[in-house]
Amino acid sequence: MATASSLLNINGCVRLPHLAALDIKGADAEKFLQGQTSAQVALADGFFAPLTCFCTPKGRMLANAQLLKVSDGHYRLLLSTSLIEMLASHLAKFAAFYRVELQTQSSMLIVGASESANKAAQAFDLALPNQPFTHHSNAKATALCQPGHGRWLITIENAAEQHAIEVNDNEDAFNTWLLEDIRSGLAWLTASQQDHFLPQMLNWEALGGISFKKGCYTGQEVVARAHFRGQVKKRLVRVTTTADTLPRVGDTLVDEQDKTVGEVVSSAFSDKQQIEMLAVANTKVTEALTPLYWQGHSITLCDLPYAVERLNPEQLVNTLTS
Repeated sequence: MATASSLLNINGCVRLPHLAALDIKGADAEKFLQGQTSAQVALADGFFAPLTCFCTPKGRMLANAQLLKVSDGHYRLLLSTSLIEMLASHLAKFAAFYRVELQTQSSMLIVGASESANKAAQAFDLALPNQPFTHHSNAKATALCQPGHGRWLITIENAAEQHAIEVNDNEDAFNTWLLEDIRSGLAWLTASQQDHFLPQMLNWEALGGISFKKGCYTGQEVVARAHFRGQVKKRLVRVTTTADTLPRVGDTLVDEQDKTVGEVVSSAFSDKQQIEMLAVANTKVTEALTPLYWQGHSITLCDLPYAVERLNPEQLVNTLTS
């Protein structure tokens, strides 16, 4: 069973099959994305890689992602593999009106690294950035610093370069990568829950994933209204429980009256029979510290590493140095 140190101890890099990349290229790439995504696209400057999301006209998330500028006129979205084809098809409906091309990067290798990250980066002539949500890139690869305890996501552009690093399909290390996402309060939407949550329900504005200073994008009015009127009644929480099997995405959390008060977004083992989860739950219930349960297992609420309040990405980028 995984432990919190297994990612640090593994040699090489661990494959991250749950993530995939979608590239947007062309003279109108920035303009096109600006009208579709919650990020202020100009902030993605080749160093800062803001979180972002894509919404329906009703403000519900179709996908959330991290946005990188690879080069002039070339942007990359990292998101759940289960949503990559859907998002490409969705954006293609609007891309026809712009000078842009959408490309899913099916041959790209995406790995996570901690202790071995510096060696992996050097293999591609990269220096590691040291602040979360920043990256260094070249024609071979990208090294992207992630929140958590000293970890980096590395993307390798093509198969010819992938032999330069050792890649493991180690289940414990992969579990630990997911555990660090959970402890960082970072939830990646998957296909089973698309068109289900407002961005704020995943604490996306607390992570700098929504710009309230940019112009219109699909769903912007609903997202802004929910924020300024305080209409968000469900929030992402971190919880623990004791069990020997992981919950499924969408499993319900209930109170003592067996009333549904939340649902699981992600989960990972933190030790033998110890599970940590991110779940979207009713704020009245969590703030009142009402006893909660998952399939009869008692749940304990844990702290998140950030305040659940608005963090403007424009403010966040000003704190970063290259």
